[in-house]
Amino acid sequence: MMNLRRDVFQAIADPTRRAILLLVATQAMKAGSIASNFDTARPTVSKHLQILTECELLEQKQNGREIYYNINAKKMKEVADFIEPFRQMWDDRFNKLESVMKNYKPKA
Repeated sequence: MMNLRRDVFQAIADPTRRAILLLVATQAMKAGSIASNFDTARPTVSKHLQILTECELLEQKQNGREIYYNINAKKMKEVADFIEPFRQMWDDRFNKLESVMKNYKPKA
């Protein structure tokens, strides 16, 4: 399980892969349509799609001869659930810092 988690975070560490996830977040897309949004070669985009599919962030759906990619909401929720406690911790820290700064009076 930890191995899979590491793969997921390695996958989303790449800005192109994050952009792909954003692209397919609202609608399923074919590889060619996804690739047309990037200035990189299609095989490069295909490799990114393969990595995202292997760590289950993307799902492939066959529709006739076409393959569509869409986001795996369940897997994305696992990632979000893992990050959430950190987000809350930092929110708390920033809120405390903000209240300290509001009450801070510089010495004249």
